[in-house]
Amino acid sequence: MTTGKDHGTETTKKDRIAGCMSSQERKRAAARILDQAQRDGVQFVRLWFTDILGRLKGFTITVRELETALTEGMGFDGSSIEGFVRIEESDLIALPDPDTYRLFPWSVAGEERSAVLICDIKKPDGSPYEGDPRFVLRKALSRARDMGFTFYVGPELEYFYFRGETDPTGLDHEGYFDFNHHDIGTEMRKETVMALESMGIEVEYSHHEVAPSQHEIDLRYREALQMADITMIYRVLVREVARRHGYHATFMPKPVFGVNGSGMHVHQSLFVGDKNAFFDADDEYHLSKTAKRYLSGLLHHVGEIIAVTNQWVNSYKRLVPDYEAPVYVSWGQRNRSALVRVPMYKPGKEKATRIEFRAPDPAANPYLAFAAMLSAGLEGLSHEYPLPKPVEDDIFRMNPAQRRRRSIRSLPRDLNEAVHAMSRSKMMRQALGDHVFETFIANKKMEWDRYMAHVSRYEIEEYLPIL
Repeated sequence: MTTGKDHGTETTKKDRIAGCMSSQERKRAAARILDQAQRDGVQFVRLWFTDILGRLKGFTITVRELETALTEGMGFDGSSIEGFVRIEESDLIALPDPDTYRLFPWSVAGEERSAVLICDIKKPDGSPYEGDPRFVLRKALSRARDMGFTFYVGPELEYFYFRGETDPTGLDHEGYFDFNHHDIGTEMRKETVMALESMGIEVEYSHHEVAPSQHEIDLRYREALQMADITMIYRVLVREVARRHGYHATFMPKPVFGVNGSGMHVHQSLFVGDKNAFFDADDEYHLSKTAKRYLSGLLHHVGEIIAVTNQWVNSYKRLVPDYEAPVYVSWGQRNRSALVRVPMYKPGKEKATRIEFRAPDPAANPYLAFAAMLSAGLEGLSHEYPLPKPVEDDIFRMNPAQRRRRSIRSLPRDLNEAVHAMSRSKMMRQALGDHVFETFIANKKMEWDRYMAHVSRYEIEEYLPIL
């Protein structure tokens, strides 16, 4: 991540949040990237960023325009990007972050040699654009740094392979951890892992998931801004490899009725330098006071952040009982029905001590999702919320009275409830900023209204014969 030098002044703090570099630093970085691109034989460079919903946007430049892009940025019309500016203030600048340069593998890029750079979005005067999701995450990370922490995350993104974009027919009948050398899904997953590794993106492991034709590739822990960038690249490569084989990969949370949906379990921790601030060797759960307060903040504010971590109408078709997705607000170590799981501590693995937030799905905007989780956790640190007792029993088997006695509340049941909870949240308004907060809520209310007016196949099949 690119940051300016912080000498404690307000100006340098703003520069640090915005990811600004001095003109000399940017020229040196540009020279470094230009030299690397020449050695890589790059002909085209893709400049990427995301809209407010996490959909990938961008354009391609030739390598001869790269120096200008790196030192000055490239102008574009922001009025057509979801959640960006109005038409009367449409001019924006895409300024590549030099630290995000990656060379595409031949198998994905096609015949030409291409590289990608992730961009920060700026206003014409060079100041950061408030509607840029990457800037939102930068702000949250700056708050953590001011408290002495670096935020690390490790997401597990699940997805499905289908016959086509409009044909949700799976490619196999395998289950969890099943392995078949001759299965096309296994081959595409392996090809994706090799593509990721060739781009310098470390993969811990990959495997078949619970549902037929469902897969998962787990990425090695990274600082959150780096991981958000990598998540965007990951989703592109998964889809591109499938497309090249004539199939369709989807991160839709619940594409098939009656089987598990796709989640994005996010492992997370705070570090102070190279020391894991979540670890305490003397604690029963090996969790430090910092970890417990962070966890309490996540539990306390989860209803307010869920609209961002699970942002689609379809997201709440996954968050139902009996499909291994969390429904109730609780935490535990061995309990996979809990919202937050604390993986068991392994001696000698202190740096791996972490919490696993199990609600998010892989169709979220990773920049906003990571910012929301971090902001909730930091609220727990700031206000020292009490941490409820862990729950190790199967919550799905409890009746409502049992859950009430243990103060186990439910997540929002649908997008409408989630957006309503978020709209009342001062914490989320502060975390996202007024522009993103208000635009996101307005977009989601429109989505809910369209959904409520839609006549589904279920209604036709259920009611048309009898009414």
